[in-house]
Amino acid sequence: MLLGIGLDNEDGHKRFTHSEQFCIAGGSEETHERLTETALKTMEELASRGTRLEEVESRELEDIILKNTPA
Repeated sequence: MLLGIGLDNEDGHKRFTHSEQFCIAGGSEETHERLTETALKTMEELASRGTRLEEVESRELEDIILKNTPA
């Protein structure tokens, strides 16, 4: 499972998004949305490759995550 934690929340809103493959907690609205988008795109790419999260090597996963992080 991927875990994303946002630490820049100043509005007091508690944000939590999860699926079977990832969990995103905290962050400002913008940060939480970026983390969620990154996780979703990463999972989509793994699925299109026919690879499960458990099967991908950490270096390859890092590359996929960086590629799918919105600018």
